[in-house]
Amino acid sequence: MQLTTEWLGDNIDYQEALALQEAKLLQVLEQDAENTHFQLEHSPVYTIGRTRDQSSLKNPELLPHPYVEINRGGQATYHGPGQLVGYPIVDLKPLGKDLHTYIRAIEQGLIDACKGFGIDAQRRDGLTGVWVEQRKLASIGVGVRKWIGMHGYAINITKSSLQGFLSITPCGLDGVKITCVEHEAKRPISTQEFATVAAKTIKAALEELEC
Repeated sequence: MQLTTEWLGDNIDYQEALALQEAKLLQVLEQDAENTHFQLEHSPVYTIGRTRDQSSLKNPELLPHPYVEINRGGQATYHGPGQLVGYPIVDLKPLGKDLHTYIRAIEQGLIDACKGFGIDAQRRDGLTGVWVEQRKLASIGVGVRKWIGMHGYAINITKSSLQGFLSITPCGLDGVKITCVEHEAKRPISTQEFATVAAKTIKAALEELEC
């Protein structure tokens, strides 16, 4: 499949990235652009899906950073420096219009990227995301409009990416320990170093879905 990867930079405002997603989605829908995989680091922000249960934010008034309600599935998560965020803007029609399978492919792409850094990452039954044993390494939450996918994944790379999770119940899962690539690989790894590998493994995983 055609999938162009664009590195947007670090300290990207959430609303700025959302506007870029929206614009690219319309271009892909109108066949004026090919599928695009945005990669970036956000300035600190919390996001939550459109759900009545917002208890995973704990006390929103006490959060150290802003929060945004968005059109993806899932409970609260954190984005910030040291975390790789990926937004594949992908036409799902040639991939079978199967959202569940699409999410599993993103998981597999991240798992394969982790293997390149010596990390035995895996899935857990009934829980979306990427894990190392009982520790959560990556979160996935996607949205779809007219079978064009948006939003995507966030994987913690450096140890500095973990602090923001302490103020919420990540993904609404009590007692879950959040981990990062640096910790699991036991060596320093930059966000862009991991991003380069993930761009290739996610593309390969999506190619396997093509009808």
